[in-house]
Formats: sequence, structure tokens, C-alpha cells
Amino acid sequence: MIGLLRNGLISPPAIRLDGQRVSIRPPLARDWQEWSDLRDRSRAFLTPWEPTWPADALARTAYLRRLRRQLIEWRDDEAYSFLAVERRTDRVVGGIGLSNIRRGVAQTGTLGYWVGETYARRGYMSEATRLTLDFAFGQLGLHRIEAACLPTNAPSRGLLEKVGFQYEGYARGYLRIDGAWRDHVLYAILREEWRG
Repeated sequence: MIGLLRNGLISPPAIRLDGQRVSIRPPLARDWQEWSDLRDRSRAFLTPWEPTWPADALARTAYLRRLRRQLIEWRDDEAYSFLAVERRTDRVVGGIGLSNIRRGVAQTGTLGYWVGETYARRGYMSEATRLTLDFAFGQLGLHRIEAACLPTNAPSRGLLEKVGFQYEGYARGYLRIDGAWRDHVLYAILREEWRG
């Protein structure tokens, strides 16, 4: 599934999951410019909801480091990162992934996602989330997927509720977002609740 290339880089897994309008697939080195441009155009839209961006956040070298780390996490069954792309054009619309994979008695992971400002509120990310949940509960055999968002992020809360996540609680100072420790609302969905 994942192999080593001649230059020592790990090759991405050959997987693509298709929905009606959106596909999810692992990011590739060739995606850097499009990914970087979309994130740059969406900076003001994204930064209130994300950890503080480092100075080189959009640089090609930082992207390739990130890509290498993501592929190692995939290989080691620790995390699974995807780009969400328009199915017809393969244009990047956002990113989605599962992290903090815990096996054994837990069989759980954490869902995270972002969408470019021009693609927000158009159903792309809810479709990408459904594809990711199919992957998590099907191919990965997970039992539970968790997600968290800022209490004021109504679109994110709406997306989670729309695809079947249940509200579970409130976590004080949960993650450092936009330079400060922020409270989050916690959601989860179980395999037996997932209707695909």
C-alpha cells in the first residue's frame, strides 16, 4: 500500500474515495501550489479556527515536511490525511483527516477538517466527512470517531450534527487555537450509528 521511493521518500497510498461531487485522496507533492494558494486566499477565514500558523506555513519545504510526516503516520496506523477535491476537476477544496488513532480496546480516532473560503457552505465538506466516516468504520474498522470545535463555530457544529455526530460535552481550554487556549464542544459518532 505504501512504499519507499528511490530518494527515500515514502510513496502515498493508492486510494481515492469518490462521492457524488467530492473525492478524498492522500495529498501529493504536486498539490502544494494549489493547496498553498487556497489556504493563502482563505487565511482570514481559517485562522480563527486553527492553531497559529508558523511563518513558513505555506512554503513548499514546510508542505513536503508535512507530507512526509503524514505518510509515516499513515504507514504506522496513527493518522490518515486526505485532500478533499472536486470529483470532476480534481480541484482542491479543503482537507480532512483522522488523527489520534487508538487501537486495542478503544478503536477510535479524531476527525479534523478545513475548507477553503470559496467552497464553504456548499456541501463539499459534509460529503467529504461522509466518505471519511465510510473509510474509518469500513476499511479501518474503527468503533468511534470523535470531533471537537469551538462553541462559536456554528457551521462546524452544523456539519457534525448533519452527518450524525452526537453532542457529548464541553471541554475547557481544550486546544490552543489562534494563539490562545480555547474551550471546545465535543462530538462523537459510533459505528452502529453510522448510516453512510
